[in-house]
Amino acid sequence: MRLERLNYNRIKIHLTFDDLYERGLTKEDIWKDSIKWQYFFHEMLEEANDLFGLEINGSVAVEIFSLKAQGMVMILTMTEQEDDDEELLNEGFLEMQVTVEETVDILFAFKDLEAVIQVCKQLEHVGFKGGSLYAKERSYYLCFADIIAKREEQMVALLGEYGECCLTSIYLIQEYGKTICEQKAIETITTYFH
Repeated sequence: MRLERLNYNRIKIHLTFDDLYERGLTKEDIWKDSIKWQYFFHEMLEEANDLFGLEINGSVAVEIFSLKAQGMVMILTMTEQEDDDEELLNEGFLEMQVTVEETVDILFAFKDLEAVIQVCKQLEHVGFKGGSLYAKERSYYLCFADIIAKREEQMVALLGEYGECCLTSIYLIQEYGKTICEQKAIETITTYFH
C-alpha cells in the first residue's frame, strides 16, 4: 500500500491485489461494503492521519479505480463537517460517498523513451505484441486492450518494472497528447531500437 498526498484535503492510495489478499479482502468486499472493508478503510485513514497529519472530521468522498491486474487506486477527498454532524462523528460515524470505476485497458506511464524501449524489448521477448504508444507532457504512455486474462499479470509485472500504472483516461491522452504508434507499438519500437 502506498499513500500520496495530492493537496490539503485529497489523498491517493495505491493498493495492489496482494495488499488486499494479505488482509483477507477481495474486490467484492469493497463493492459490497463489507465489515472487513470498513475496518481496513478506517486503518487506511488512521495511517494517512499519522503520515500526513490530517484531521479527518467530516465526510469523505472515495473514488475507487480498479486497474485490471494492477490492483486499485483510491482518491479520498475530505470535506469539512457540518455542526449537525458533529454529534454523529463524536460517536464514531464517518459519512462516506463511494464511486467505483473499472478500467478496461492496461495503461502505463513512462518518464522517458528509453524505459519504453526496454519494456517493449522485454514484452516482445516473452511473446507479447500490439499496443499503442502516446506522448503527453514529457511522458510516454503504453496502452494495451484485449489482453488474455491469464497473461495480464505477467504483462503488468513487466510494465511495472519500467513505469507506473496510469489513472489518466486513455481518451484524454489521445485527445491532448500525440499518437506515436497507434497499433503494434511493441513490434515498431523493437524494430527501430534493437
